[in-house]
Amino acid sequence: MIEFTLNGKTQRVDVDPDMPLLWLLRDELKLTGTKFGCGVASCGACTVHIDGEATRSCQALVGDLDGAAVTTIEAIDSPAAQAIQAAWVELQVPQCGYCQSGQIMSASALLTETPRPTDDDIDAAMEGNLCRCATYARIRKAIHRAAEIMEA
Repeated sequence: MIEFTLNGKTQRVDVDPDMPLLWLLRDELKLTGTKFGCGVASCGACTVHIDGEATRSCQALVGDLDGAAVTTIEAIDSPAAQAIQAAWVELQVPQCGYCQSGQIMSASALLTETPRPTDDDIDAAMEGNLCRCATYARIRKAIHRAAEIMEA
């Protein structure tokens, strides 16, 4: 039995400890906001927070979660996440939207750690978060806007 906190609530799961967290979230717990993209941690669509750190859930094993705190897009509500979500809407960032939960999770982790990021900070934090619609310029602009919202 593996016990961890998921979106603020204790979870006890009896699954193969080598199961990727992504599979547990989507297939077992029916939390489908975290998307499957590539399965090899290259696209960022499956990004969640584990103990506050942006992590690719396709490569995080359930057996390593004992005692950890996992937050998914369904429950993210930090001040940084709220600012990111407001900026995303204001600047109409998404096109198809498939990658956006991973983008938001990575961006909110960045703003929590670095409230006034430079373009270089943003590029480093968002590296590996792929967007097939190529909204990268809007994403960067929205992260800067979210930083402004947080300062207000």
